[in-house]
Order: sequence, then C-alpha cells, then structure tokens
Amino acid sequence: QELTSKGITPADDYVFQLDEELKQCAEKELRETDTIRKPAIEAIRKWLVQHPKILTTRLDASFILRFLRNKKFSVPMTQEGIERYLLLRKVRNGEMFANLDMKEPAIADLLDLGYIFALPERDHLGRRVIMHRPGVFNLQKHKNYDMLKVHALTYESLLEDEENQIRGFVYVVDAAKIGLQHLTLFTPQEAVRIAKNAERTVPMRHKKLIAFNINSSLKFAVDFGISLVSEKFKKRVILCTNLERANRYIDNNLLPAEYGGLMPMAEMIKLFKKELEDKQPVILQNDHMNLRLDMYPPEALEGSLGAINRACGIQKDSMGSTFHGMQGSFRKLEVD
Repeated sequence: QELTSKGITPADDYVFQLDEELKQCAEKELRETDTIRKPAIEAIRKWLVQHPKILTTRLDASFILRFLRNKKFSVPMTQEGIERYLLLRKVRNGEMFANLDMKEPAIADLLDLGYIFALPERDHLGRRVIMHRPGVFNLQKHKNYDMLKVHALTYESLLEDEENQIRGFVYVVDAAKIGLQHLTLFTPQEAVRIAKNAERTVPMRHKKLIAFNINSSLKFAVDFGISLVSEKFKKRVILCTNLERANRYIDNNLLPAEYGGLMPMAEMIKLFKKELEDKQPVILQNDHMNLRLDMYPPEALEGSLGAINRACGIQKDSMGSTFHGMQGSFRKLEVD
C-alpha cells in the first residue's frame, strides 16, 4: 500500500536486458552484478517509501539504477544523491526542472538552433556525445532559465537510456561567439550553484569535455568555471583553440557536416528531437515527484549545495570541497 501511495511509477521487477559487453562494463566500472543489484534496488525503494520528507517519487528500477550506478552501488551515497536530486528539482519553484515540455516556444527555439543536442552515433567507447553551442543563445530573446531547462530536458531524457547510465557522456562545446555579455546571464553565486549541482546532483557519468574556439579574453571566466568542478573532472577537460586541434580528441566523423563530419546538423537535430519526443511522457510525469518543502531551509530551496547537503543530513559532501575562492587557487588548464 505504501508503494502504491508514494510511487508515481510502479516498483517493477528488473531484468538486465543489455548485451554481455555492457554487463561486463557495468561490473568492472560500477561494481554492478546480479547479486548486488536486486537487494540494492530493494533497499532504496524501502528507504524512499519510509522517508518522511518524500511525498511522491518514481519507484521504477531504471530511475533508482541511474543513482546506484552513479554512486557505484553505495546505498548510503545513493540515498544522499536521490534526496539531493529531488530537492534540486524544487529549487526556485522548479525553475530548472518543472514542465520540461519540448514544445514550449523558448525550448523549441533553442533546440532548433542546435544550442544543445546529442550526436546520433556513439563514440568508440560507446558513449553518447552531447554537442553544446552556447554562442547561439540570444540574450535579447532568451532568459537564463530557458538555458537551464533545455539542458535539464536533454540530460533527463538521455538518462532514460540504461546504456547511457552505464557508459556515461562526452561533451563537445563550440565556444564560438561567446562574449563578455554572456557572463551577465548568471551572478557568480548562481554560477557556483549551477556548476556544482550539475556535476554532483544530476546522476550522470561525466567522462570527458572537449571545448574549442575559446575566446582568449574569456580565459579568466574559463578558469573560474573549471575551479568549481572536482579534481577528477578537471582531468577530463580538454580546451582547444580551434576545431582542428579538438579533432585530436574526438572522431570528427561523429560531428555535424558543418564541423567536418558526415551528417548535416539539421538532420542530427531532427533525430534528437524525435528522441526527446519519445521520452516526453515520462519526463513530464517527473513533475509529480514531490517533497515536504516545509521541512527544508530556505537556502536549500535557493540551490545552495551546502544547504542542500545539510538538509539531506550529509555532514560532508562525498566528493569533497572543490571551490577554493578567488585567491589564486584555480587550477590553470592549458589550452591546446
């Protein structure tokens, strides 16, 4: 009865249906085995149902597994991750996650522009590659929360694919046309919160980020952004002056034809929109996940990761502190 009242999706019996190579990958990289998986899912379900602050949530295995896989099947860390995620969805009245309807005019426009989209082919390690073109963001036309929503729509939709949960993601960023005006979209405090929550709260395996066409005048902003992520992820960031150098790190056949690849970008965007459309029912249903917001402090509902951690009973962030302030503690990344 408790499962029925709290679950917006049923507690299904999970069967691993991916191929043997993925099964071995999950075991090697994520410690996932048939023996470990079932009791871990059951433990998380029981915790969700008994949690006094969680009113309604998804209970299907795919939802729970994205967090277990992200935390390599540590049940306590998975519990932290799920509560942080559910709370993040409600930050600033759901500004980032609520109503991720791809037909909303602002979201539809950013998708059509190719602001962000997943390439149709996986890389040589089977990972989905997400292309991001922030320079096409029109500051006169779009709001900063439009940017957050289209990112959330992309990530949430891709996480519905179990192979993506296991293999992780590669990001390719064309930084052309980004100017100082783009830095006014968010305050430094907002930028800190977005960067930290993006890495630590959304249950994605970030495997590599390759950025190119970086304006040298924005190097200080890049250094600031890099300072906000974990040391582990910093080592996976590659900055390049141009596309030619970036091609050393990614197969350019995967990229749109406009970047030296095989398929026109418009066709890639069309395919990705179809992928998003197929996932819309479950993505919009996620809005029915709810918490007892009166049991959380105002700072947590503004997106402060420290406040979110404290509200979730986390004494110390499992990833450690990564933001060291402005006093020369940035780890400088060389630009190739």
